[in-house]
Amino acid sequence: MTLQGKRIIAFVEDDFEDLELWVPVMRLREEGAEVLLTGKENGKSYTGKHGVPAVSEAALADVDPADYDGVLVPGGWAPDKLRRYSEVLTIVRHMDEHKKIIGEICHAGWVLSSAGILQGVHVTSTPGIKDDMTNAGAVWSDEPVVVDGHIVSSQRPPDIPAYNQALVEAFRTQ
Repeated sequence: MTLQGKRIIAFVEDDFEDLELWVPVMRLREEGAEVLLTGKENGKSYTGKHGVPAVSEAALADVDPADYDGVLVPGGWAPDKLRRYSEVLTIVRHMDEHKKIIGEICHAGWVLSSAGILQGVHVTSTPGIKDDMTNAGAVWSDEPVVVDGHIVSSQRPPDIPAYNQALVEAFRTQ
């Protein structure tokens, strides 16, 4: 229970990659962290790409990022929707400004790109959005996991064990 007392926001929206949301959420909860599923609407059931639901426990507009230690952005097609919400961008910018942990995997880099926080940051993502990441100023690497300060990035579901390990360590040493 090395993360007891840590509070983390996990964004949810339809078409999230099921494994990229649930496996990190479960791992962080195993370590004692409180992970709050947060969507556009409180209490709404969002459906993953493979049909696994996630019911939001809070609405984006009702979450104060100052009360949290970090944020998780799952991949899938959800990031293309999430990056259009001003509340998501505000939360991500707050986390970046205060050097709180930002975990992103696969297509989640779209959210960080839209938030404008990638200039000079070393990251990875699914190779399909490499150009988006580099055009946003990131230094992209073809690695399973890249940690640059408070930003933990990963490529795809097979990399989740290494991603989880890096997330737990980042939150533990924060």
